[in-house]
Amino acid sequence: MKDERKFSDFILLWATQTLSRLGSSLTPFALILWAYGKTGSALGTALLTVSSYVPYILLSLPVGTLTDRMNKKPLMLLSDTAAALCTLTILFVWLSGNLELWHLCIVNGITGTAQAFQQPASEVATTLVTPEDKYQKAGSLNALAYSVINMASPVIATALYSAGGLTLVIIADLSTFSVAFLSLLLFVRIPEVKSRKQEESHIMMDLKEALSFLSANMGILQVILFLATINFIASIYNAALPAMILSFESESVLAAVRSTAGIAMILGSAIATIMPAPRSRVRMIIISLFISMSTENFMLSFSRNPAIWCMGAFLGWLCIPVMNTNLDALMRSQIPSDIQGRVYSARNMLQFFTIPLGYLAGGFLVDAVFEPFMADRAGTALNQMFGTGKGSGAAFLFAVIGMMGVLVCMIFSRLKAMRRLD
Repeated sequence: MKDERKFSDFILLWATQTLSRLGSSLTPFALILWAYGKTGSALGTALLTVSSYVPYILLSLPVGTLTDRMNKKPLMLLSDTAAALCTLTILFVWLSGNLELWHLCIVNGITGTAQAFQQPASEVATTLVTPEDKYQKAGSLNALAYSVINMASPVIATALYSAGGLTLVIIADLSTFSVAFLSLLLFVRIPEVKSRKQEESHIMMDLKEALSFLSANMGILQVILFLATINFIASIYNAALPAMILSFESESVLAAVRSTAGIAMILGSAIATIMPAPRSRVRMIIISLFISMSTENFMLSFSRNPAIWCMGAFLGWLCIPVMNTNLDALMRSQIPSDIQGRVYSARNMLQFFTIPLGYLAGGFLVDAVFEPFMADRAGTALNQMFGTGKGSGAAFLFAVIGMMGVLVCMIFSRLKAMRRLD
């Protein structure tokens, strides 16, 4: 009976937070459309993501130790409120007619700071309200939520942006925040677990404990470094995708490609929900990412047909929920709950620091390397493969990162500590 009560709390937390994240995902997508329309630069749109990730990564370790000491529920409420106030600030500046790219970068930096507190608190809260035998099911539901958000947010954001600009998008964002905030405040029960060293430890000791745990568990550290490398490649992809598609096609095509990825992830989430636990979760993670890296990038690169792009998005994202589900179960089962906040934060710093680097690299490579290179190759075989005019350089870049992704999966699949984790 106790486990049923705990899992019902997870369901309520999961449903309302999913709604809030759906609303929160509308604003960043609409801002990408606004920024690329204003600057025409892949690097300019990439800076929006970079500005939110940098404080998140820099604060991950110290915030993780604080998370283990603080009540998770108030911390989540305060973090979400700070993020909502940032979104409201964007609305006011937009309505004044003075919105600039640097405004968004500053606000995103504050939002990233709030997210640095919210994310580890949410991770630990999920563990605390989920029975151990429901970890895989919880991971599958989280993957399903992520999939639905990826499917629905581009279409909804594009429709709202076309109908009412950023104003309508932000109103939708704040409305979903209100539902999740009130639900967490009034109805969700999150138990607290006292840290084993809460009385005598201090932040530096906590940081040392997190890093010591990872260094003593080389298999987990190798998984984190593997994902950090994949995140670098995926961030180059994310920086280049709007530049390529919006150069060749309209905003609706970009939304269609992103939504197709979300549809694939919903199907992948259903597969992850019903499939039994694999004999090797690590092997399943590697296989899933190999399929992703070896399909979409090349289909985006060598075709100018939106239908092929959507097919590539479907194949590229179908296995990601399976990867996420197995990763989630692997981490929760390997890391003790009373140190999860600090270890997850150390993991986040190591796993996610490559994301802003990837966005910067992707924006720079598109604007300053691949687009100028393709502009000087008119009438060559490269134009036959990757197209002509603006966007052809980004298409060439997709072929390069596709090969990088395949090579990375092959290299990490041979590491013994990772393979012994199961």
